[in-house]
Amino acid sequence: MHEKVCCFTGHRPERLDMSAEKAIAGLKQQIEKTIDDGYTCFISGMQRGVDIWAAELVTDLKAQGKPLKLICACAWDGMENGWEQSWIDRYQNILAKADEVIYVGTKPCRASFFERNHWMVDHSSRIIGVFTGAPGGTKEALWYATNKGLEVIKVT
Repeated sequence: MHEKVCCFTGHRPERLDMSAEKAIAGLKQQIEKTIDDGYTCFISGMQRGVDIWAAELVTDLKAQGKPLKLICACAWDGMENGWEQSWIDRYQNILAKADEVIYVGTKPCRASFFERNHWMVDHSSRIIGVFTGAPGGTKEALWYATNKGLEVIKVT
C-alpha cells in the first residue's frame, strides 16, 4: 500500500444506474476532497466510463496548475481496440498527458482486467468507486481494496 495514492474503479457507461453527468459530478467532488486530504497521485484503469472520466478530471486539474501525478494502468497494450472512435480519442489524449503509462497484463483477456485492478489497489491507499452493486470487476476491485485495508469511497 502506498501513502497518498488514490485509484479509481467503476462501471462502463452502459452499466451505470445514474447519468454520466451525475457520476462525473460525484467523481469531481471526491477527487477534490482527496486532494484536500493531501493526495497528489492518482491511478486510472483507463476503461471506458468512470476510469476515463476520472482521468480527464485529474488532467484538467493538472492543467489548472495542481501538482498532481496521473498513472494510467492499462489492462494490456491495445485494450482500446474495438471501442467507438470518440472513446479511443479520449483514451489516447489521456495517455499523452499521463505521467506514467503501465500495461499490467500481456494479453486481451478477462484475467488481465483483474490483474490490473489488483495492481492499482496494491499501489494505493484510497479507492474511489462508482458502483451500482452489480457483479463484475468493479465489485471485485472494491472487495479486494477493502480486504487490503484501503479507504473505500463510493460515489452513489
